[in-house]
Amino acid sequence: MKMKASPVLTTLFAGAVGFFIGVSFPVDITPKLQCGILPWSSSFSRNTMLGRLWGAPFRNSSSGTPNATGSEPLVEVATARNPVEGAERRLPPGIVVSESDLHLRRLWGSPKQDSPARKYLLALAVGYGERANVNATVHKFSDNFDIVLFHYDGRTTEWDQEFEWSKKVTHVSARKQTKWWFAKRFLHPSIVAPYDYVFVWDEDLGVDNFAAEPYLDIVRRHGLEISQPGLDVTKGPAPTYYITARKNGSEMHKTDAGGEHCSDVGKRPCSGFVEVMAPVFSRDAWRCVWHMIQNDFVHAWGLDSNFWRCVDDPEEQIGVVDAQYLVHHAVPTLEGQVKACQYEEMFAFRSRVSRADKEVANGTSIQN
Repeated sequence: MKMKASPVLTTLFAGAVGFFIGVSFPVDITPKLQCGILPWSSSFSRNTMLGRLWGAPFRNSSSGTPNATGSEPLVEVATARNPVEGAERRLPPGIVVSESDLHLRRLWGSPKQDSPARKYLLALAVGYGERANVNATVHKFSDNFDIVLFHYDGRTTEWDQEFEWSKKVTHVSARKQTKWWFAKRFLHPSIVAPYDYVFVWDEDLGVDNFAAEPYLDIVRRHGLEISQPGLDVTKGPAPTYYITARKNGSEMHKTDAGGEHCSDVGKRPCSGFVEVMAPVFSRDAWRCVWHMIQNDFVHAWGLDSNFWRCVDDPEEQIGVVDAQYLVHHAVPTLEGQVKACQYEEMFAFRSRVSRADKEVANGTSIQN
């Protein structure tokens, strides 16, 4: 006589086999199925028999330590995010260094014992023929300055042979390039970020009546973000813009309005103006000016007429320091077809500025 299996027993047997197969090959499906009515949810204590039997296959034993209630977290989510937007976002934020400087460092010893970057930066475009004047200029700047020389004639090693200080400054060489070409490529705001003030000077300046630290004292006292030393018009050629001429008996001035050459204080260059010859920028002002330097231009003619855009109040934050002044020797280093290029760049720059202003105005009118 054949025994027929009871349908009930068959069903129970199949369920038991399926259960133990599931226990042997657990799959973490809790993120998709987590719900308050399921046995592995918080409504079922893991200490109950049903909770232990049902929850074990689905609980990730490596998910962390129990919390205050005694239950283990089912899913851990990483919360640390790198706020950097570029490719460096792949790095942990704590290792990202977004700024640098032009301070020289040793190849030996502990990095902790290296001297830090200085408070200020002097950048000079130089040729070896003007080395005597450059030497005099460098000695007017204290040990609080890092110095970078931009060599437009390709001669660098000779400086070390003649001047001891040359071995302690940074040298950058590119033949037949201008100060502003160098500045765009080597004075990026992230590179000059440690410096409170940046001097971007020509090489042909007489400095007998100038000292950098007293100059900066005046700049701070008057809240100047962009400035230059006054020019002694009794020695050297007449200035291109009379606002830059030194005023006798004055510590500093911010306007030439009302004088022989300027009648309107609101017009450049009657106020809020310094030249590209020997400007001094605060860190914040330089960040703005650097972005205004056109990468495909080299002479920067017309740039100084737009320095006012890089401060909040040009009539108050741009000025000429009279108590510390210079003589412009006007040594010609660029000749021939260069002059035509300078004018072409200036007109092109004016056109770009005008077009950019119109784009902003049109965008504003659309928004309004």
